[in-house]
Amino acid sequence: MSSLAPEPRVVEDCRGVLQLMSDGTVRRSAEPAALFLVDVPDDDDCGVEWKDVTWDLEHDLNARLYRPRHLGAANDARIPVVAYFHGGGFCIGSARWPNFHAWCLRLCSELPAVVLSFDYRLAPEHRLPAAQEDGARAMTWLRSSSAEPWLADTADFARVFVAGDSAGGNIAHHVAAGLGKSGLAPAVRIRGSLLLAPAFAGEARTRAELECPRDAFLTTEKWDRYARLALPEGATRDDPVISPAGPRAPGLEAVEMAPVLVVAGGRDMLRDRNAQYARRMKEEWGKEVEYVEIAGVDHGFFQTDPWSERADELVRIVRRFVVEHMDSE
Repeated sequence: MSSLAPEPRVVEDCRGVLQLMSDGTVRRSAEPAALFLVDVPDDDDCGVEWKDVTWDLEHDLNARLYRPRHLGAANDARIPVVAYFHGGGFCIGSARWPNFHAWCLRLCSELPAVVLSFDYRLAPEHRLPAAQEDGARAMTWLRSSSAEPWLADTADFARVFVAGDSAGGNIAHHVAAGLGKSGLAPAVRIRGSLLLAPAFAGEARTRAELECPRDAFLTTEKWDRYARLALPEGATRDDPVISPAGPRAPGLEAVEMAPVLVVAGGRDMLRDRNAQYARRMKEEWGKEVEYVEIAGVDHGFFQTDPWSERADELVRIVRRFVVEHMDSE
């Protein structure tokens, strides 16, 4: 009989980029999933310049910083700052992936805004709340870097918007709720948060989750897999780290928060969670919340095709919200 141990098998697979093996090891691909290999314009064509920095040496976490090349005579004042957190179910993704890069190019150019796109620790090696903790620490880094010439010459740190898509939208909520309006004062002022299809969960299934088609970009099965890998050991989907408006979530009545934009897709299995979050924030906790549902679009529609007409619509929604609130008290 052979004494060789059996080869480890794949227990969990996240879009081929992350695999959890039966022996507990984690295999990660250095390349993004094929689904996220989108067209990215040449630097000269998009009117944006960018650079990569390491914002956390201890964990080797990077950020990609963007600023418009030319603001023009009519827009010579400094512009708002968007602190952005990418999606990926808390398990995969990077600011350097083409889809997130292309989306941040659009935000930088078309809002316009200085965009700081942050990486954070990923599960299952670093389970929640590591990602939310990194989000808060990234904002501290932002405050300490507000005087850096590459940023300060263009960025108005009195007009900061915390933003993210999917898992990054979840992080953006926790950052905004944790800091409030003035948590980074006096150098930095948070004017709003932009939650794009934020990744929220719960034990009781919503109608959208139950009716989710199997060919959707994000299915109930895929979201459950991400949650299993990301949640603390023994936690359920009602844990406030992933269900911030769920039955176990602490109330936010006493937290002074800047206005919140929540955008959901009409075909996204998370749309009911997004709507419930917006209602509870507004009706129970007294927050200023705008909820927008874009008909006919799936989860991550602006990531799989950042140049589509529906992505154009999302840019217009975000731009309007930023303009309306960048000078609000």
